[in-house]
Amino acid sequence: MEIIASLAPMLIVFVVFYLVLLLPEKKRKKQYMQMLDNLQVNDEIMTRGGIIGKIISLDGENMVLESGPDRARLKMTKNAIANKIYKED
Repeated sequence: MEIIASLAPMLIVFVVFYLVLLLPEKKRKKQYMQMLDNLQVNDEIMTRGGIIGKIISLDGENMVLESGPDRARLKMTKNAIANKIYKED
């Protein structure tokens, strides 16, 4: 009985750690991967480096992004995307 009593606080800490840190991170990662899978041409996105632009073409894990007033085109991977910019109607 003493062993169970001494392990209970450790078990409680592990359960709280899982619920507070790991579960929300899994949810965020799932949403991020779903967003990447649903990207389409003409979607506006922001890269992790802060570049905002429109997707011109998608090819597997690569894409071409058009950005700036001169419409500069940048080729990058989908993992460079931080988030999709949603426009309100």
